[in-house]
Amino acid sequence: MKTAVSMPDELFERAEVEARRLRVSRSELYAIAIEEFLKARRDSAVTERLNEVYSRTPAKVERALERAQFKTLDKDVW
Repeated sequence: MKTAVSMPDELFERAEVEARRLRVSRSELYAIAIEEFLKARRDSAVTERLNEVYSRTPAKVERALERAQFKTLDKDVW
């Protein structure tokens, strides 16, 4: 679908540079950006909903599992 959008000149220029760097068309870059934005929003909405649910009813974790989880915190995985 063709569409027209308005955006600040600086944003347009940055997008142009990035499209050239990635060797994709402007349209493809915009489609990728919108898809990633929508996915992030969807993921964020799921996280927000889970946080809401667990803030009302804290999860109950078995004691052995809780100890195992805390043990993994001691390891430097970065």
